[in-house]
Amino acid sequence: MTAATPTASTATAAPDQPGALRAALQSRGLRKILILAVAAAVLVPLAHAKWSSGTWPSDLTVDLTGPLGRTSDWIIDNRDSHPLFVYFLGHLSNAVVISVRAVYQLLLLLGWTGVTAGVTLVAWRVAGVRIAATALISFAVSGVLDMWLPTMQTLALMIVAVLASVAVGALLGLAGGLSERLFKILRPVLDTMQVLPAFAYLLPVVLIFGIGVPAALLATVVYAAPPMARLTALGLRGADPGVLEAVASLGATGRQRLLTARLPLARKELLLGLNQTIMMALSMAVIASMIGAAGLGDRVYQALASVDVGAALAAAVPIVLLAIVMDRTTAAGERMGADPAAHGPKLLRGRRAWAGIAVLTALVTAAGRLAGSTVWPSGWTVAIARPVNDFKEWMVDHLYSGVPVVGGTADWAAHFTSWVLDPLRDGLTALPWWGALLIVAALAWLIGTWRTALTATLAMAAIGVLGVWKPSMNTLSQVLAALAVTLVLGFAVGILAAGSKRLEAILRPVLDVMQTMPQFVYLIPVVALFAVGRAPAAAAAVVYALPAVIRITTQGLRQVDPAAMESARSLGATRWQTLRQVQLPLARPALLLAVNQGVVLVLAVVIIGGLVGGGALGYDVVTGLATGDLALGLVAGVAIVCLGLMLDRVTQPTQRRTTGKGA
Repeated sequence: MTAATPTASTATAAPDQPGALRAALQSRGLRKILILAVAAAVLVPLAHAKWSSGTWPSDLTVDLTGPLGRTSDWIIDNRDSHPLFVYFLGHLSNAVVISVRAVYQLLLLLGWTGVTAGVTLVAWRVAGVRIAATALISFAVSGVLDMWLPTMQTLALMIVAVLASVAVGALLGLAGGLSERLFKILRPVLDTMQVLPAFAYLLPVVLIFGIGVPAALLATVVYAAPPMARLTALGLRGADPGVLEAVASLGATGRQRLLTARLPLARKELLLGLNQTIMMALSMAVIASMIGAAGLGDRVYQALASVDVGAALAAAVPIVLLAIVMDRTTAAGERMGADPAAHGPKLLRGRRAWAGIAVLTALVTAAGRLAGSTVWPSGWTVAIARPVNDFKEWMVDHLYSGVPVVGGTADWAAHFTSWVLDPLRDGLTALPWWGALLIVAALAWLIGTWRTALTATLAMAAIGVLGVWKPSMNTLSQVLAALAVTLVLGFAVGILAAGSKRLEAILRPVLDVMQTMPQFVYLIPVVALFAVGRAPAAAAAVVYALPAVIRITTQGLRQVDPAAMESARSLGATRWQTLRQVQLPLARPALLLAVNQGVVLVLAVVIIGGLVGGGALGYDVVTGLATGDLALGLVAGVAIVCLGLMLDRVTQPTQRRTTGKGA
């Protein structure tokens, strides 16, 4: 009997080994790795034998300089005579100018008292007394900083741009939400529009409309309409089927179902789309100043040209406050039905609230005009440019160089460039192009499907076909370096904020300001502290992308199932063990979303870094815009789109369809 026991144990253990092997082979991830290993073993020797140099072959490139140059020349030659420009685009341009001018004149007619009162009352009616107080203080600060007229110019452009963006986005979203075929067509178009950096919109509209308000407004509409279209389609497609079936059973027509069921059910998504459209339109206001949009953005852009931190801050603060007011007001729109102003003045209650707002605004406007004050009084202003510039000079004098032990910011920039950016750029440039495609395909397939891998690989290959492989690798090195720093800092701060409500409360207003600050504003202090080059572009990208990563990380960790957390603590797990083994694995979707958003935001600012010596694709876009070179700017813009699409696919997992087949 004693000899039989080990024999039985051996007999039972033997079949477990092939069973474990079969189970391992059935893993999708392991199957993908094995297939990729076999494909690499076959393709790498063949590719190395044919393209041993590793650089993108010239016979696989397409030169678009000639066709794009001829297109640019045709537009310039026919802009004043062709029927398309004379009878359509010319009237569109005139309509834009008339609309913006009419809104601006209305704001001037209301005066600072009427505008401030009107915005405050609307915020009170929509979002409550706290947001109304914020609006009041924000417009008062704009006046105190002597930025009242630029603020009105920006507000006039914003009102027209947002109305146009909402109209265009809603129509596209309505079409995509009601038609599956149109939704499939619109989806890649909207993806491209969202990935394409704002700079890339400027060159085509400048060629068509010239420098001025029409080009700035239409570029803003193209940039800000996609969120409204996407969220409108999402809301309409996500309507409760049971409600729609019940409405249809009552004999409602398609139009009645849309007006009485689909649109009311999609109200939350529609308001979110409005909120996102407003924020994106405002972020475009500064960039559009490069092509003739007056207002606060123009002040910021002029300050960037002269590295005047004080003047930039004086113009940036009203932009931030305007963004905060608009964000809070529209975000609270979903509570409109609850009438948050129910405890306010009688004129702000019930259905007659908007008439009451108009009456009160008119009374305050009349009082202001009788007092002879339509523009913010010059005696009520405060100049902050000089003290801010003095503080900047002090920081440069004490932090730029010569700091004991840690060194100055110039040393940090030099070390980051020589230790991180240069090796990463040289490594990516030296990497064979076919090796880069294989790596991209492998990463995209491991976290997604073969369609994801194919899209990412084709996007990467398109960069080589356009003939901008080397500058694209330079841009990619800056994006990866800035992204790594952003994720390390963002995850660390997000984890700390998720574990401390006090820290989260302290960070919330700081992150609000950082997220609403225009991208250009970040370039000015980093240029002052780090000089020009790739390092300041990366530093600005880190600061700009950090708030989104922190917020998403904190929210993801906070939303982990409390039962799982309690179970881990009941088993004696420490806080570190709970974080590492429970919170982080369960928050994986949120963390991957943080990575994805970090990629998009970092890429946007790295491109703008072309203004401060970032070079690569950003420099090509800026140069193309400055010189009117459509071929240079547009090719670089398309390459940026391809780079962004590739990075999006390799950082955002794609759900596999449950068809019973492998991925």
